[in-house]
Amino acid sequence: MKLLRVGTAGAERPALLDTEGTLRDLSGVVADIDGALLADGAALGRVRSAAEAGELPALDPAGLRVGPPLARIGKVVCIGLNYHDHARETGAEAPAEPVIFFKAADTVVGPNDTVLVPRGSVKTDWEVELAVVIGRTARYLESEEEALAHVAGYAVAHDVSEREFQIERGGTWDKGKNCETFNPLGPWLVTADEVPDPQALSLKLWVNGELKQDGATAEQIFPVAEVVRYVSQFMTLYPGDVINTGTPAGVALGQPEPKPFLRAGDVVELEIGGLGRQRQELKNA
Repeated sequence: MKLLRVGTAGAERPALLDTEGTLRDLSGVVADIDGALLADGAALGRVRSAAEAGELPALDPAGLRVGPPLARIGKVVCIGLNYHDHARETGAEAPAEPVIFFKAADTVVGPNDTVLVPRGSVKTDWEVELAVVIGRTARYLESEEEALAHVAGYAVAHDVSEREFQIERGGTWDKGKNCETFNPLGPWLVTADEVPDPQALSLKLWVNGELKQDGATAEQIFPVAEVVRYVSQFMTLYPGDVINTGTPAGVALGQPEPKPFLRAGDVVELEIGGLGRQRQELKNA
């Protein structure tokens, strides 16, 4: 299933994109799309049954904002330097273990919402990423098979980053990762049954129509199953938590000087095969 949330920010309602591409209203079946729903097999079954029976009313998508596909996110765990080509382009050695950092849940916005260039920023960068959404409480998972069984679905994420704040201003990466609007998510949460192999997905990103990133999850240093298993050794993952699994080569940081960092007025578009497409216009904060 392709689950999404539509409407004005803070007042989104649950919806579903059916197999014919028609937007359907889920508000008569479930209250919202969140961790509680993803952990409730019976509720998900009701959604699936209603969709298959043709019982869901259609929605007119014209002028309707698409919000983040997941409400009340607990935490956003991020994996750094998780593609061989991205590590090479930034001059970093491939890590021996996954690099973990966090984004605050309030950085998450809709897939087509405005992204704000922070005040004083000169190195705002783009990163298309596969987001993994957790559906069952996960702690100390023992195998990759067990890890995948705890995944509810997948989504497109844009891990916007400010490289000066991240690298040159001291401390950890958090200052360059947690500026407002720095995690567009969606358009859909695609349930795991529709993604039989998360290591067989293409990722692309364009800036002002120019292709900048063209990669594949097959190039991940640590595949999705290992990432989920590994993270569960250090923290409990709950339904509705999100893991951003890293970005392939092609970011501004890896380009020759002068590096083409983002500015107000730029347009970024990104997509992952089968998971949908995003488009953001950048403005000054």
